[in-house]
Amino acid sequence: MKLDILAIVAHPDDVELSFGGTLLKHQKAGLKTGILDLTQGELGTRGTPEIRAKEAADASKILKLSVRENLGLEDGFFENNKLNQIKIAQQIRRFQPRIVITNSVYDRHPDHTRGAQLVESACFIAGLKAVETEWDGEKQTAYRPDRLYFSIQSTAHEPDLLVDISDVIQERRDAINAFKSQFYDPKSKEPETFISSKGFMTMLESRAREWGQRIGVEYAEGFKVKHSIGVNSLFDLL
Repeated sequence: MKLDILAIVAHPDDVELSFGGTLLKHQKAGLKTGILDLTQGELGTRGTPEIRAKEAADASKILKLSVRENLGLEDGFFENNKLNQIKIAQQIRRFQPRIVITNSVYDRHPDHTRGAQLVESACFIAGLKAVETEWDGEKQTAYRPDRLYFSIQSTAHEPDLLVDISDVIQERRDAINAFKSQFYDPKSKEPETFISSKGFMTMLESRAREWGQRIGVEYAEGFKVKHSIGVNSLFDLL
């Protein structure tokens, strides 16, 4: 199955917290979207890998993904090395997405930064003919996505690109809330974390509103890029 957009991120819920609206908006436009979670988030303070897998499945239904898979790398300790680059390159060649979206270029969680670096390396490796890979016993051909975008997570980077998600904001909220083990619950006896603090959801909502205001819409999600953004006409930006 070929995908138009493949999100490759460190943890289940990374997509939902930063660009779930963008995936859903493109899915509603008739494009195929998918998520590759690198780890099961097994080092998370709250919940369990089994709970998070169920929550990820619930969120996937809300986002109407064509596919969601987990690569099973070691949470907290995966490295940007040859073995992991090859594992991700296999999936890039398998799904041949035009666009890959990954974690933040720099974030408070080191897995996010390291994940972004790993995915960037794998996108390049996947396009090298001399790097041989197989999937289901068949040799794969070299393939490199047209574009790589970096999400904005906890650390508040200045976005290079803003996507209007006003028409899917409620579904975005629902996809986030599918990971209920991770967020604020006054009845929970689990230890409080950065994302389970009472003000975290308010921050997410306020950020989406502020970014939306910048482009004259109600809500938006932001991205960083390392390439120049080109258009055929100035009117493409209207």
